[in-house]
Amino acid sequence: MTGRRVGLIVLAVAVLIQLVPVTRSNPAVEEEVTAPPRVKEILRRSCYDCHSNETVWPWYSRVAPVSWQLAHDVSEARGHLNFSTWDRYDAGERLHKLREVWEQVEEGEMPLWMYLLMHPAARLSPADRDAIRDWVASSGARLGHDHGEDDDHHHDRDHGE
Repeated sequence: MTGRRVGLIVLAVAVLIQLVPVTRSNPAVEEEVTAPPRVKEILRRSCYDCHSNETVWPWYSRVAPVSWQLAHDVSEARGHLNFSTWDRYDAGERLHKLREVWEQVEEGEMPLWMYLLMHPAARLSPADRDAIRDWVASSGARLGHDHGEDDDHHHDRDHGE
């Protein structure tokens, strides 16, 4: 096969994969997480594109195969934590989600490094991290490394029950 023929085949495949449908949806916001204005700004800037129903779909979200990965990542992120459907979590789940938010931020796992490549403004400053930590702590979530144990388990253990 000649180089020209291979090039044409690659081009044809690149064009054809654009026809594979990808869902880029933003369902209605049910109830947003309650947070102080400073924290809300941080969440919008650094978290909402993946963890809310207010995703801003960039131009490259329309170009396969990148579009497939982005749609998958947003769907998975919303499934794990969605700030736009906060009312679906009961009080215990909310505290658990907040502890997870802080743990991910504290360990530098969120925002994802891949996201930061295209969205450098989403990078969290030390002041941003402090604001998130203080918000989570003021929400009643303990910030220790409890490895996912729930509050009732800790309460029972701490009181010998």
